[in-house]
Amino acid sequence: MKRRVYVETSVISYLAARPSKTIIGAAHQQITSAWWNQRNDYDLFVSELVLRECAAGDPNAARRRLEIVESIPLLVATEESYQLAEAFLRKGIIPAKAAEDSLHIAIAIIHSVDYLLTWNCKHIANPELQRKIMDYLSEQGQFLPFICTPEELLGEENGN
Repeated sequence: MKRRVYVETSVISYLAARPSKTIIGAAHQQITSAWWNQRNDYDLFVSELVLRECAAGDPNAARRRLEIVESIPLLVATEESYQLAEAFLRKGIIPAKAAEDSLHIAIAIIHSVDYLLTWNCKHIANPELQRKIMDYLSEQGQFLPFICTPEELLGEENGN
């Protein structure tokens, strides 16, 4: 059985972006592309939130992002996911300015994916935040998917 991966918007943005002029940006693009080339090893999912974020901004860039996600199945943002995201904000686990990031995490939790794939290391793939989320979820009897970057999911056996 394939592992289930919720692909957050930052990953799609790196795939669709023009070549970066920064070393880190170019590296993220290259790593993301390498992971994307083996995406068939996984069952990928996005959410309505990913679609909304992909559609924002420059129309040409938005079109490129939306083309990438057009055939990826959607995970619905349920009432339960909205409530969980709100609980993260209310308890100060995730800052209010990162409300959409909170919802990405909640959607991944509610749909029991194996991985939440992101390049957002400030409010999603942040070990301190993850610790706080895990503490809260353990009290609720819920599971936190592995939150990682494409580089981490690419792994050593795949060329890193």
